[in-house]
Formats: sequence, C-alpha cells, structure tokens
Amino acid sequence: MTAVRSPLLRGLAEDVRAGRPGAEEEFWRRAEAAGTPLVEPDPDGDPGHVLVTFLWRDDPAAPATDVLALLHTVTDRDRHAGDLTPNLMTRVEGTAVWALSHRLRSDHRASYQFHPGTGPREDLLRTDRKAWLKVLDSAVPDPLNTAPVLPSRDGRNPASVLELPGAPAQPCTGRRPDAARGTSVRTEVDGRHVTVHLPPGHRTDGGPYAVAVLLDGEMWGPVLGAGDLLDNLHADASVPPTVALLVDTMGRRMEDLSCSGEFVDWLADTLLPWADAAYGTDPRPERTVVAGQSAGGLTAAFAAFRRPDRFGLALSQSGSFWWPDDERGTEWLTGQYATAERRPVRLRLEVGLQEWMLLAENRRLRNVLRARGYDVTYEEFNGGHDYACWRGGLATGLAALLSGS
Repeated sequence: MTAVRSPLLRGLAEDVRAGRPGAEEEFWRRAEAAGTPLVEPDPDGDPGHVLVTFLWRDDPAAPATDVLALLHTVTDRDRHAGDLTPNLMTRVEGTAVWALSHRLRSDHRASYQFHPGTGPREDLLRTDRKAWLKVLDSAVPDPLNTAPVLPSRDGRNPASVLELPGAPAQPCTGRRPDAARGTSVRTEVDGRHVTVHLPPGHRTDGGPYAVAVLLDGEMWGPVLGAGDLLDNLHADASVPPTVALLVDTMGRRMEDLSCSGEFVDWLADTLLPWADAAYGTDPRPERTVVAGQSAGGLTAAFAAFRRPDRFGLALSQSGSFWWPDDERGTEWLTGQYATAERRPVRLRLEVGLQEWMLLAENRRLRNVLRARGYDVTYEEFNGGHDYACWRGGLATGLAALLSGS
C-alpha cells in the first residue's frame, strides 16, 4: 500500500502547480457528485482489483497536522504490528486535500473513519491500547460518502461503509418502506435484558414459530436495527415466520461468550422455554438457530455442540476459535468436535479474508467438521471483523439455515 497513486489526484496536483484557477474547487465538486472514496481502475491493469482513494478535506479554521484513515481490520492489522504509518494520509501540496490510496480486490467491503490530528505525529501513531481507544472515540465518518452510515455505540461516531462493485449484495439491510413491520418488545428474562422481535402478524396461538437466538443483542437491537433485517427476510419469504430473541451480554460478555456451559444451559433451559410459552416458538432443535459473531460465533458453535437437543442450527460469523489462549491450549472447541460423538446439528461458518487472527482457525474447524461428517456450510468474504460485513452474512445465514425448517 502506498500513499497517493490516483490519476485524478495527480491531475489536481498538476493543475495546482500550474496555477489553474478553481482547480481544487472543481475537484471537490466532482468528488461530492461521485461520492467518496474514489474508485479507479487498477494501475496494474488487473480487472479483479481497483484503486481506492480516501479523501479528507481540511478545515481551514483548524487545519490538521496529520490525518489517519482507519479502514476496518486493515488498519487494525497494522496497529497490532506496531506501525500505523501506512495509514497516514498525504496532503496534496497547495490544497486542503488529504488522500490515501489502497489497492483492493474489487469485492472488498469495510467500514472506515478518519482521525485528523493536531499534535505531534508520534502521538498520533501510538499503538498502545489507551491511545488507540482515544483514536476510536474521536474518529469520524466520511462526509462525502453517500451510503448510509454504520451506527456505533458507547457514544462513538458512526462509520462510513466502503462497498466495492464486486462485494456481495446485502438486500436485507436497512428499512424497506414496503416491507410489513414486525414488533420489537424490550423485556427481561431471569434478570437479563432481551429484545424480542416478532414477525408481522404474529399471534401466540399462530405458531409454532421458528426461533433465532442472536447473541450480542444490545448491538443488534437498538444499534443496528436487526428488526428491519428480519422484516425484510420475512417480506422476501426467505425464512418462515420467526421469533428472534436478541440477548444482551449485560457486561458479562467475556464470561458468557467463552464456551460457558452455564450460559448455554440458561439459553436452552430458561430462555427458550420462556419464549415457547410467551410467544409460541417451536421447541424442536431443527427449528432453532443460534447466531453470533467473534466470541459470539464461538459460542454459537459451542451451543450446538453442548445442547443439540435445543440448538439444531448454528451460525458462526468470524468465530474466535483460537480460544482459549491459556494453559489449556488453543482451539479447544475444534478439539471437542474432532473427538466427541457427532451431534445431529447443521452449522454455517463464515470468516473474512482480512481476519489474519481467525482465518486459519476457522478453516481448521471447517476441515474437522467435514471430516466428521457434519452438515456444514463454509464461506469466506473479502472483509474483516466488521458489522458492515456481518449484517449481510447474518441475513444470508439465517435464510440458509431456516429456509428448510
């Protein structure tokens, strides 16, 4: 990855050096009309790649000394390697234009933000956790990106989304004005917050309904609006009428989403029977899916392993199958699937090609499941550890697992 290779930017730089009046304003008008980032043909002539140039317009009242372009997972990899300099944007001399170009595969999808800095460069490039969290707390979306932003939580700004032309379609994200609306109910079950999303036309005596348990419910419910995604799936008849149970972590995420038998048993023995009685959900495992991302993806696969009597379907997105990283050794769950009696469950795994910390582990679990004769579907998407990717994968995965139920 290099600084700026965009032909459009080279043209701007030449115009500015030649003193052509209005060159920069004309450039910004074109960028605003086209939307950003700029997407241009691959300089090496490869039709499977494009040159993507991120742009930031300096504020003349508070000019930046440096600007970081934060491309999800790509920047994280550099930060883990201890060097953020590949993510520094370059200022086009004589202009307010900051730019950074990445050569990316044409099916890439990722969220991104900008962090303009006004202090010493060495402070901006610090990679310790405290400094990195400070960057994330203040990073902002791209004001010229015309696509809907990806909401955030904990007071952070939303992120913009890069979707290159070859990225898989995500037709079920966002609210459709013509889709029938289901009902979301915020409630509490045995002291834990749960959002229940009911399909359009739901009646307690109208079931039994398929059921989807979504982990990290505080993110999927109030932040990402998974109810809209579910309504779109119902409108397309991609899933049967399904009751979704979005389970909050309640500050216990690392405790509950790390192959916790106690938590999975609570889902199976408390949450699901409650939903059966309250909302007419189907108790059969082949009509019940559990879905999660990262540690939640690990837990979804663990739930199918531990309680196949209740969870016959599992969707794991970017599952943290390296767990545990301690004296017990890594990839514990993979070892369990390799040696224990085969469970009567169906699994769907997906992981991003940019997830350097998870890709090999997900492939190994896939290989074990296939060798043991499990009904497993496996997908790799060109993206990272990113809700911008996961929301599309959640819709696709729920449809694939529930459509035959």
